Amino acid sequence: MRRGLISIFLVVALLLTAVSDRAQQPPQPAPPTQTPPSPGQQQPPEQSPQRIIQVVNLVDVLFTVLNRRNKLVPDLEKHDFKIFDGKTQQEIRYFSRQTDLPLRIGMLIDTSNSIRDRIKFEQDASTNFLFSVLRRGRDEAFAMTFDDEPQIIQSFSGDAGQLRDRILQTRAGGGTAVYDAIYDACEKQLSHPPRPPGDQPDVVRRVMILISDGDDNLSNHTRSEAIEMAQRTSVVIYSISTSTQWIQLSQTDPLKLADRKTHLTEGDKILQELAEETGGRAFFPYHVDDLDQSFQDIGDELRNQYSIAYIPTNYVLDGRYHKIRIEIPEHKGYQVRARRGYYARANRDSTTPQPAPSGPSTP
Repeated sequence: MRRGLISIFLVVALLLTAVSDRAQQPPQPAPPTQTPPSPGQQQPPEQSPQRIIQVVNLVDVLFTVLNRRNKLVPDLEKHDFKIFDGKTQQEIRYFSRQTDLPLRIGMLIDTSNSIRDRIKFEQDASTNFLFSVLRRGRDEAFAMTFDDEPQIIQSFSGDAGQLRDRILQTRAGGGTAVYDAIYDACEKQLSHPPRPPGDQPDVVRRVMILISDGDDNLSNHTRSEAIEMAQRTSVVIYSISTSTQWIQLSQTDPLKLADRKTHLTEGDKILQELAEETGGRAFFPYHVDDLDQSFQDIGDELRNQYSIAYIPTNYVLDGRYHKIRIEIPEHKGYQVRARRGYYARANRDSTTPQPAPSGPSTP
């Protein structure tokens, strides 16, 4: 009996020792968990595919085609045209007929001393054009006067009445800075005009109506700089001369309009060059009524263009002027109205943004 109690006591003691040893063993560490990095902690960079930047020197040209009677020809196809960059024929990459484009119009009015006697003519001509061409809710225009310097008198608006009210307040006085006005209007207003809702930002027609005698005597910019800025921003200039020097006094009778003889002044020739270099037209009226049909024609032209785009095979980063020529071989009597060239991008970092959207990838 005594021996049995001792055996039981030894068994209990061994059990208590085993439990005590297990309780003293340190707990097994839990598997490590992923903790998010602290806000200031940098994560190791992820491998990303290399980005390749390629500059595509795409030259795009908007133009109109007229027949022998100066009527629009709207139904030609891609195969009807050939385009030349300098003397080299180019492959037409893209072709389309663009109709009913929203218009963005700059109305530039000469208010210098030299046109003091024609200020009423200018006011009537500009307002008649706006009421003939501007479509409310679709087109927009701004009004700028220039004498010693350019001045915006009405920002972009689709309300022809609002534009008219500001134009009728103009007064003449000061010098004539025609080239500065063209340059500023293109660079600051028409380079980034209000975009039409729902359309792509560049699908608008940029137009300038320049009413002046063309006699610049005060600009800081040159004529070439003004033309270059208009071409870079794809602005077409339609010029209206205020000069009446080429009309003989004996031929101002309305019944003898057909007997007028044209003699362009130096200012008239400048206005003509500005228009032709940008794809527009110059007008030399005597009475405002002479412009009525012309304004209708301009409106039709602006809403019925062809578009050709190509990548020049002879393109060089030289910053120079490149002439463009569009031919219609099968229609010898047709005339093309388009800008005459573009300025190539200069040899510099091709990823640097350019000041204005135009020409070959904004050259």
